[in-house]
Amino acid sequence: MSTVKKLVRESHSIAKSKGWWEGKRNDGELIALMHSELSEALEAMRNHGKIEDIAEELADCCIRIFDFCGARKIDLQKAIKAKLKKNRLRPYRHGNKKF
Repeated sequence: MSTVKKLVRESHSIAKSKGWWEGKRNDGELIALMHSELSEALEAMRNHGKIEDIAEELADCCIRIFDFCGARKIDLQKAIKAKLKKNRLRPYRHGNKKF
């Protein structure tokens, strides 16, 4: 099984090899590209797309996140573990939130 760290390294390595990191990249634009992949997943759902199509768009979002973390030296695996620990300690529905 791949670790998040390995996926971050591989995603960033592929993006660099395909020329996506030649020159400076704007963080806001990179976040917007992550968001656009989620929008594409939503569009696939709205169009009654196959689960594979939805999964591919979600994978694209993860890959963009991994690539960003690789470029910006963000330890996403550590952050995920810390966030899961924090979530385990939260109250049920975080104090009656609806969503």
